Amino acid sequence: MRRSHISVHRAMLTLSLIAAVIAATNTLSANAQIVVAHFMAQNAFSYSQQDWTNDINTAKATGIDGFALNIALPDYEVDRVATAFVAAENTNFKLFFSFDMSRSWQQSDIVSLVATHASSPAMLTYNGGVLVSTFEGEGNGNDFWAAIKTSLANEGIKITFAPAFISFRDPSQTGTLLSSFPSIDGFFNWWSWPNDVDTTLTTDTDIAYRDAAHSRGGPYIMSVSPWQFKDIDQNNAWVELGDTLWKYRWEQAIQDVKPDIIEIITWNDYAESHYIGDINPNVDLGTAAPNYVNGFPHAAWRIIAQYYISWYKTGNAPTVTNDVVVFCFPADAVFAMSLLSSPATISLDIGSTHAQFDAGVGAAIGSVNFPVEDSQIPFIQIIRNGQTVKSMHGSVFVTNSCSWYNFNPFVGVVQ
Repeated sequence: MRRSHISVHRAMLTLSLIAAVIAATNTLSANAQIVVAHFMAQNAFSYSQQDWTNDINTAKATGIDGFALNIALPDYEVDRVATAFVAAENTNFKLFFSFDMSRSWQQSDIVSLVATHASSPAMLTYNGGVLVSTFEGEGNGNDFWAAIKTSLANEGIKITFAPAFISFRDPSQTGTLLSSFPSIDGFFNWWSWPNDVDTTLTTDTDIAYRDAAHSRGGPYIMSVSPWQFKDIDQNNAWVELGDTLWKYRWEQAIQDVKPDIIEIITWNDYAESHYIGDINPNVDLGTAAPNYVNGFPHAAWRIIAQYYISWYKTGNAPTVTNDVVVFCFPADAVFAMSLLSSPATISLDIGSTHAQFDAGVGAAIGSVNFPVEDSQIPFIQIIRNGQTVKSMHGSVFVTNSCSWYNFNPFVGVVQ
């Protein structure tokens, strides 16, 4: 839940234990289900082509088809995305622009940037048009976007416009969206976390805006995110309910919504703690974010993503060949998500507190409350037929005090 000031009873560090490699396809076909990840281009200031190639290869190994390049300003980012397109062309990877309209953009700058890369074989297209998205932008009005489409059309470039107009979240507003913006072709629903409430996210918004997007030809882009936490200053401090989000949001997408494109939020937005890419040590994180980002890798989340990406693309839950348990918590409990090859009991101990749950094949989740004792570390076991198959202690202690309120998950691996 978003709060202007965060108070917690414990230091919030997340412990994850993962051991699995799940195959997923990376090749796009005409009717393929597409998975992309939101990439903050402003964090690429120090990037060389090799940095881009490294990120692209890591994403492809996860089953991700492309990056949505969140570009904030027509500054150094223009040169960096040019390098990104070269790297993507060399690796059969897709890119498209997601203009960050919380900043000031001139129509001419948007037209120029799209036109520069429209013919690249790495540019992601949809319904015969270059895919263009946004973060915000509804405040610019329909005429702003219609003029951009016209200018590009005059250059022989058709675009498929699927923005994230974030003020449109209420399902009842779809009619207003369509009547106010005849220029849009599809829609990107940015909201992949509960609406600042202590309840899980529903699919009401997804289904309403999916249907609205399809009435225009689409695509409907559904966001999936593992987390949301930020602690920069008193105006930028919040945490959303995310204990089970990385499981149920994927399953909502696969089983209920069936979107045209899934966009993972994010690959590298470190300050909001939902990055699934590796932390590039050359990226300038500012002064506050390093307090809760440095030393908190999220690479193991990608193993969970592999499982669901494969399921989304093939329509069938993949066979799990190794056992996985993932731990995370912004509440006073440790939540355990398992991916199992066969049924087992997941045993959770921390201090004097014990819990366990029976998990079947595939994904399951359970939790154990924090103990009364200070400075305790979780102990996790996978028990099958009365025998411990795998076990491991967590990597950090849960304590009663902390120097910086930290709800950013620490994700470790056992294999």
